[in-house]
Amino acid sequence: MKMMKQNVMIAGLALVLLSATACKDGNKNEPAAPMSNEMHQESMDDMMDDKPMNEVDEMAMNNGQDAKAEAILTDYFKLKDALVADDNAKAKELGASLATTLGKLDISEYTDTQQSDLKDIVEDAVEHAEHISESDIAHQREHFKVLSKDVTDMVAITGTENTLYQQFCPMYDGGSAWLSTSKDVKNPYYGSKMLTCGKVQKEIN
Repeated sequence: MKMMKQNVMIAGLALVLLSATACKDGNKNEPAAPMSNEMHQESMDDMMDDKPMNEVDEMAMNNGQDAKAEAILTDYFKLKDALVADDNAKAKELGASLATTLGKLDISEYTDTQQSDLKDIVEDAVEHAEHISESDIAHQREHFKVLSKDVTDMVAITGTENTLYQQFCPMYDGGSAWLSTSKDVKNPYYGSKMLTCGKVQKEIN
């Protein structure tokens, strides 16, 4: 009887050890539990504490500004494509759209210097976009040259989430630049007359 009790105890102990080992091994393959909101917030706070103040401000600013700056670029590229296609009516429509989108850029989150620069850039760009909305194609292209400089100056401050290419035509008006999302040159100043006249001047990241 005593022997039987010992055997039962040994068997029970072996079962407990086996279960514990199996549980330990099983946990190795289980995915890590997601961080709780509190832990995530603490980690974010720690990360922010480790960054210099200007980088933190820049991160916060970019999160709020990207969408509006990218909307301006989207309208600008549509306008550029209309000029490439020699489409005066479409360019008029897109000039009006771009003027509206430019007016929606919120500059309040930028530094005082950046706000001053962006205010001047946007005012000038709106003026040229409005002229494009009511001009013949020759005048649209004249205004697009200055508009392209304004948009390039804007991107230097706001940044962009996409890779852009600054392209340059040496023949139009003593040399004129524009922005594109593609390395392929399609000239908005000459359209079908000299579609591929120009080169990539620099890449903007």
